[in-house]
Amino acid sequence: MPERQSAWEKNIPGNYFVDDQCIACDACVTEAPNFFEMNVDEGYAFVKMQPETPDQISDCENALAACPVEAIGNEKN
Repeated sequence: MPERQSAWEKNIPGNYFVDDQCIACDACVTEAPNFFEMNVDEGYAFVKMQPETPDQISDCENALAACPVEAIGNEKN
């Protein structure tokens, strides 16, 4: 389960975040490239933009569901 206190500092503030359990599998970037980005040098993903519309939220929820290690959190859920 993702934990806010373990979230990467590069996450843009908001409901969605990626924590230090990320294994850099790229699933979130594949599912929602407008919202997730890889820090290639450090080997983890982070939230680069928070969703605002229902379609954008759906993209982020798909990324959350695709994460094999449950490193993506949504504080509204």
